[in-house]
Amino acid sequence: MATFGKSTFNAAKYASSRPTYPRQLYDFVFKFHERAKGARWDTAVDIGCGTGQATVELTPFRRVVGVDPSARMIEQARESVKSRLAGLDLSSQVEFVQSPAEELGFLNDGSVDLVVAAQACHWFKWDKVWPEVARVLRKDGSFAAWGYSEFRLSRYPSATPIINDYAQGSDPANSLGTYWERPGRTILDNHLVDVPDPRDVVPGKFSEFERVFFTGSHYPDLAGARPVILRKRLSWAELLGYFRTWSPLHTFHERFPEDLERPDGDIAVRFWRKLKEEAARADGKELPKDEDPVDIEWPLALILARRA
Repeated sequence: MATFGKSTFNAAKYASSRPTYPRQLYDFVFKFHERAKGARWDTAVDIGCGTGQATVELTPFRRVVGVDPSARMIEQARESVKSRLAGLDLSSQVEFVQSPAEELGFLNDGSVDLVVAAQACHWFKWDKVWPEVARVLRKDGSFAAWGYSEFRLSRYPSATPIINDYAQGSDPANSLGTYWERPGRTILDNHLVDVPDPRDVVPGKFSEFERVFFTGSHYPDLAGARPVILRKRLSWAELLGYFRTWSPLHTFHERFPEDLERPDGDIAVRFWRKLKEEAARADGKELPKDEDPVDIEWPLALILARRA
């Protein structure tokens, strides 16, 4: 998470390259919320909102608040709302506040109907977040947090070992595995199962808690896994752009700046080229062009809770 606060971090480029959460995910969360007899649609809060991608999807609620500890993210979130919703003035409905998820003092007790966290909860201190969420949620209010793990090439399962070697390898000179910020990345890769049940942290405050896995066949050991819903079609050039948003790549290049000068391309380009070569081998064709499409998918985990 410290990467997002560095002066070299480009929030706009980060926002443009990340996967977009599907309507199906928001509908799943909203249906969970509306199942409660006392469900209300007044206020929703997105903690760890980043550039506001999920925040602007919460507009079924009358008031929406995006919260993030990074000033750069909050600035980009405000700008992205203007550009993505051109012609729509949501300034009276959507607002952004710079604050950590563990400190929501600007919200009154029992004033919130839904709290969400999109690709952020792996950074939270749950011994503080669960009590704070319990404080701000009104009775029958809902909590939803989701996170996606390592990407996969939908049409090329044979590329998965190449992805794992690059993203999770232990060789600090030839992979990024040792540069992820821990334990956050580990929690994502474990599909949020390390997030504690709120009923254990704040007994009596939550009436429901469940885990949902949209992981398809990628992780057969996960109980009740549903089909993958987080997908994106990119060009190969755009896929390389996505790789450049990875926080461990920034850290790798701080340690090995000379890697950026290699004539055969830096570590991200070399990895990207290996994936191209594997796609060509699997298809029995020549190397795909930069503008050719490639389908990406991400296994996604969702946790849901309801305030008692």
